[in-house]
Amino acid sequence: MSNNINRIYLCIDLKSFYASVECVERGLDPYKVNLIVADLSRTEKTICLAASPAIKALGVSSRCRVFEIPKNIEYIAAPPRMSLYMDYSTRIYSIYLKYISKEDIHVYSVDECFLDVTDYLTMYQMDAKQLGMMIIDDVIKTTGITATCGIGTNMYLAKIALDITAKHTEDHMGYLTEELYCETLWDHKPLTDFWRIGPGIAKKLERVGIFTMREIANADEDMLYDMFGVDAELLIDHAWGVEPTLISDIKKYNPTTNSITSGQVLDRDYAHDEGRLIVKEMTDLLCLDLVARDAVTESITLHIGYSNALNLKPAHGSTHLAFPTSSAKIIVEAVAELYDRIKDRQYPMRRCFVYFNKIVPKGYEQYNMFVDSEELARENNLQKAMIDIKGKFGKNAILKGMNLEEGAKTIERNSQIGGHRAGGEED
Repeated sequence: MSNNINRIYLCIDLKSFYASVECVERGLDPYKVNLIVADLSRTEKTICLAASPAIKALGVSSRCRVFEIPKNIEYIAAPPRMSLYMDYSTRIYSIYLKYISKEDIHVYSVDECFLDVTDYLTMYQMDAKQLGMMIIDDVIKTTGITATCGIGTNMYLAKIALDITAKHTEDHMGYLTEELYCETLWDHKPLTDFWRIGPGIAKKLERVGIFTMREIANADEDMLYDMFGVDAELLIDHAWGVEPTLISDIKKYNPTTNSITSGQVLDRDYAHDEGRLIVKEMTDLLCLDLVARDAVTESITLHIGYSNALNLKPAHGSTHLAFPTSSAKIIVEAVAELYDRIKDRQYPMRRCFVYFNKIVPKGYEQYNMFVDSEELARENNLQKAMIDIKGKFGKNAILKGMNLEEGAKTIERNSQIGGHRAGGEED
């Protein structure tokens, strides 16, 4: 990795982004109005995708389920409008580009990004805090969305300055160097407040008496490597506030292996045959994705979660094809056979994930003597035609017979973004 000495990063987060967009669209102040983003057409167990700062102040989590909101709290429930949020995110990214080159911006998520401002401070005759304030002021004036900012001498510290330090400052801006990090956050609890330390890692550390970053930094490294393998290196670096990766390193990164996946959590339990239909639909759409990428796969993995009421271990398995391909005819049949092989027929399905592994560019495939290469070429041309039609007239412009069967989900999913409605009642 490259040297990170004397660099300055901003990590900008759009505050309660989805909820803030819904408030702006309604002319409401998210700091005064109780609003959640949730699809109430589903069950009360549906997850709130976002909550306004006002309702968060009442103890409502942004990722709670609707039934968990206290009955005495009145609120507005806005159905998700993912295409609208993407539009706002794009507009805000264009604001960043007014000040910083795209080569120095890493988009971390729809509402969060890193900016390497090292080479811009002299140009603007500003320090990092002034530049950050200028950018987030432009965001709120242009879009009405409030942003917060973390400043750090590497990307990790900028992220921690945003997630932890900024919450305790009046201007909602935090600043950290490696020295300040060790002085102010080495004894901070809980460990799960730190980026990339989830409950699982925290529990493992607790079992050996480690509860703080100071204790990780001073722990026996061999023990940490025994516990976490190569990931221990990242954990140790972060315990000292060290992160050598640059934005340029991220942009240059080219993974040695590649995969694509599709997954969904169903709105009800699906019987075995119904579940097979869902898996076949998902696989068929992934095959179109392969064709669009001009790529092929030879290994498929299937992960099936049973009904929530059963508390059963998920079914999981893989299958290898005779040769790399993007043929839906071949792949869908193989996945259907895998589904029947690994899933217990008597238990209903609630979650399913399909993974295409070891994706390589088309041209690497080598057919055996039993394969009709001309038939595969005809199917590939038909798949490309379908992609063109969908691109011009919408994803539901052309469908297969299975998409019209009872229980099929493709038509509904084609109108969603990230598993949620692209537009809501206000559209």
